[in-house]
Amino acid sequence: MCHYCGCREIPLIKEFIAEHETVTDTAGEALRALDRGDTDLATGLIARMAGELRAHWRGEEDGLFTVMGDDPEYAGYIDALVQEHRQLAAFLDTVDLMIPQDVLRLRESVDELHHHIAKEEDGLFPASLTALSGDEWDRSMTAWRAAHPGAPGDLGR
Repeated sequence: MCHYCGCREIPLIKEFIAEHETVTDTAGEALRALDRGDTDLATGLIARMAGELRAHWRGEEDGLFTVMGDDPEYAGYIDALVQEHRQLAAFLDTVDLMIPQDVLRLRESVDELHHHIAKEEDGLFPASLTALSGDEWDRSMTAWRAAHPGAPGDLGR
């Protein structure tokens, strides 16, 4: 994970990263629950994870992804990230932890989620530092706020 460019100090990027950590922590808890045979807990955690991801993705896609996607240099990269969001969302909507193949696919999906997050945190987020104007940051933050009603207005932690 990149820690040298300074993007982690931007309030919006800091928030996206915090959401990534929350989601991956929840996913890890779900997998550990499955390992203990606690399917009910795992099901609840996966539902929580899916809800967290939906708000997170909406904030990313309606904001940062939209403004950066206007630049042809980033459009293809962002399109691939959005496609990964859609694939994981579709799977989480249908996963059945009573089906061994779904449990295996969940484990693979969590691993893929870590790779997806790295593409954002090590690629797109650092690029945003030089790619976005002040107005584009404002649009991105407005979209994040719309996806997270009731969250702190300063995007800080």
